[in-house]
Amino acid sequence: MDSKIVSADASGMSYMPNRNLVLVVDDDPGMLRGVRRLLRQHAYDHILFSSAEAFKNHTDFEEAVCVILDINLSDGSGIELRYRLKSDGHSVPVIYMTGNDTPTVREAALQSGCLAYLTKPFSAQSLIEPLERASARLA
Repeated sequence: MDSKIVSADASGMSYMPNRNLVLVVDDDPGMLRGVRRLLRQHAYDHILFSSAEAFKNHTDFEEAVCVILDINLSDGSGIELRYRLKSDGHSVPVIYMTGNDTPTVREAALQSGCLAYLTKPFSAQSLIEPLERASARLA
């Protein structure tokens, strides 16, 4: 399976449509590597975004099973990205992850609509279970 890491200056990236495609947004290279490895182990294709800006340049959400969003990105908020997806008419499911869990952040994330809210570090199963639910919806 191929993966791509998309940076803020990369645009026009394309990929082959796939019903197992997961989009991942996190500015921590170590977290991106770890999530990529986990997705590969569970047969998910993926596109990795290292910034909110790079993700904003992505336009094709039709084939995505899910978007995994870090809440605290260096150049934006994962929750704001979620609201942007909704306002643009994209109903792709979202899984949030954060290293800064607070009741206020958790409430804002849950109110924005999500499949799961994960606090870093999280177990592999806590990420894979909601992904499997999202995949089952497409079947």
